[in-house]
Amino acid sequence: MRIFRIVCMLMVVVASSCNKDDVITITLNNNYRAATPSSAEQWDRVWEYTPAPGQFINDAKTGGFTGEELTPEAAAAYAERRMSEGTIVSLGGYGGYIVVGFDHSVDNVVGSEIAIRGNAFDGSSEPGVVWVMQDENGDGEPNDTWYELRGSETGKAATIQNYSVTYFRPEAEGQPVKWRDSEGQEGEIDYLKAFHPQPSYYPAWIKEESYTLTGTRLEARNYDKSGNGSYWVQPAYDWGYADNFSAQDYLPEQRVVNIFDIANAMDDSGEAVELKYIDFVKVQTACNAKSGWLGENSTEVVDIYDYGLMLKRNE
Repeated sequence: MRIFRIVCMLMVVVASSCNKDDVITITLNNNYRAATPSSAEQWDRVWEYTPAPGQFINDAKTGGFTGEELTPEAAAAYAERRMSEGTIVSLGGYGGYIVVGFDHSVDNVVGSEIAIRGNAFDGSSEPGVVWVMQDENGDGEPNDTWYELRGSETGKAATIQNYSVTYFRPEAEGQPVKWRDSEGQEGEIDYLKAFHPQPSYYPAWIKEESYTLTGTRLEARNYDKSGNGSYWVQPAYDWGYADNFSAQDYLPEQRVVNIFDIANAMDDSGEAVELKYIDFVKVQTACNAKSGWLGENSTEVVDIYDYGLMLKRNE
């Protein structure tokens, strides 16, 4: 028994050690789940779906809500159904997110390992920051450490990490959703009755009178090209974000996806983290902005899959 404990302690030390370049290396191979011939390339489960308020939230026509999404579990089931059908799941305004897991560990291979399908096109990018997690404690749940994947905006002066927005339930139906952020700014998610007339854009399964979403905020790039509010443009970011019409990592021939490299993982101090594999992915709306009649900038997700495994099977 004593020998077993010593071996376990050594495994923990190796898993958390730093390499010669001071890159934190996390292996934890004892919790690794190798892909098998029966493993799915796509996500296996939606663990959490917590969008910010937005025009597609609670919407039956475009958003596909049934009115039965009254608990977090029902909301996750809704997201699973939508992605299984190949239709969009909107993350709402800033900070809204979705968490998925796989039926195997996604290997960190040479090149890109994760693909995320959205609905971006030229002039319409609504970037989402991507986070990854390794099942460090081996309990099969996404309750360990999230690592942000570095993108083109990482480290820029206008990019804010640990940025929070608190959303407040409207007092009556047909009202905008007010918000206050960690920078002391206030605003609202517009109520667009002509396009999305559901009573409220505040998620029906969130019972609290307010809730706060925290993540990394990118500087908004959207602008009114027409000058009269009729033609809004949402330019792309260089690389590293979901639902982004990037010239570097957007692959229209691969089912309209952006691809991501686990090697870009970093901790909350911006230090590189070397993950041998990951088990969970989170996508989160990265901009706090709105584009007139188009509504709030909201990341949309259609599919998330193991791109490395797909390429390997197609060799």
